[in-house]
Amino acid sequence: MVVGDFPIETDTIVVGAGPGGYVAAIRAAQLGQKVTIVEKENLGGVCLNVGCIPSKALITAGHRFHSAQHSDDMGIVAENVKVNFDKVQEWKAGVVKKLTGGVEGLLKGNKADIVRGEAYLVDANTLRVMDENSAQTYTFKNLILATGSRPIEIPSFKFSKRVIDSTGALALKEVPGKLVVIGGGYIGTELGTAYANLGSEVTILEGADDILMGFEKQMTSIVKKGLKKKGVDVVTKAMAKGVEESDNGVVVKYEVKGEEKTVEADYVLVTVGRRPNTDEIGLEELGVEMSDRGVIKVDKQCRTNISNIFAIGDIVDGPPLAHKASYEGKIAAEVISGEPAEVDYLGIPAVCFTDPELATVGHSEASAKEEGIEVVAAKFPFAANGRALALNETEGFMKLITRKEDGLIIGAQIVGVGASDMIAELGLAIESGMTAEDVAMTIHAHPTLGEISMEAAEVAMGSPIHIM
Repeated sequence: MVVGDFPIETDTIVVGAGPGGYVAAIRAAQLGQKVTIVEKENLGGVCLNVGCIPSKALITAGHRFHSAQHSDDMGIVAENVKVNFDKVQEWKAGVVKKLTGGVEGLLKGNKADIVRGEAYLVDANTLRVMDENSAQTYTFKNLILATGSRPIEIPSFKFSKRVIDSTGALALKEVPGKLVVIGGGYIGTELGTAYANLGSEVTILEGADDILMGFEKQMTSIVKKGLKKKGVDVVTKAMAKGVEESDNGVVVKYEVKGEEKTVEADYVLVTVGRRPNTDEIGLEELGVEMSDRGVIKVDKQCRTNISNIFAIGDIVDGPPLAHKASYEGKIAAEVISGEPAEVDYLGIPAVCFTDPELATVGHSEASAKEEGIEVVAAKFPFAANGRALALNETEGFMKLITRKEDGLIIGAQIVGVGASDMIAELGLAIESGMTAEDVAMTIHAHPTLGEISMEAAEVAMGSPIHIM
């Protein structure tokens, strides 16, 4: 039974409590807005519940197991190392619970009202929130849409017990003996690597010429070398054709160079991209401008064509990154509060938690060239760094991209252990307008991986100490 309601007034409503929405709500509340945040599922969204956080927990567990089995050259010999996957999943769930509970506490602490249910726009200042038992109308001055995205389902690979998406891959009850991954992007490669480390026999099928197409070949070649050592079979230019499913597994059909092949597995994981959640919330009826793919068109202040409606995260242009969504959430909240904020994406990093890790920020050599910028690309290898040697993790390099005329840092790429943490320093350098000399003259603790930034900066200046 739907109960009649009287409208509740609020300044700003945020729809979606993922890393974009909850951050936007908190910042808007901090800036004096009366805020209501609407979420139909779990606080923290895909990222905290079934994405970034649980996948990194699974990746860490895989690293621990793999290291225990392969540290003989360091004098560490372990026998009969086993994976208690129930315990792994229990630990992973504990990590998620701590973070999602933290998000709820932060929202309440900042006096944002949390409302559960599905939102539907009535007009540019009104929406209804519905659950199974009731519906409530809210009026607002401003709206921030942060509804996120969902995995794309291929018609010939309908999701089922053994045809799974990334959410299903994170919730498996056992480590698959064999796993086929369709899609060699960052999600497929990360999860494929995690299960390979946990003992699965993994096959990655990628339709493009290479996996991890968002990163330079110099970087991905090192990752592919690592995958090969783990026994992962990477098949590129492969077109997935269909799947036969039984109670015990799947047979995946695919085509390479005109030849049809099959591969058997316990599960097939489909990671061919994500679709924005912009349907069924009333956007088209309201006249919000979108692309053919359902991506909402926004300006540099995250504002749609309707002046009091903003959109952030996976539902607008750009890569589906949690930290991009959070950044845009802050911008939108500040604009609503009258501050002169707008997005600048040059300093946003992209990271892939493969073995070894990949990270990039700002310009690459190629993108700088496209814009007519003459650059110096300065590389420094992990193999020449004392900390990397002591970690027994010497694969990889850092490449610093500086403007030739003045040494201004405009980009960086890292492949190697700890790349996900190291990239932050270079992002700060770009945001702060620092030169190679600024980084080179910054004293870095020894022995640390951070010294690689200093060393690469010295290479850019033409005066390296630790390589010829």
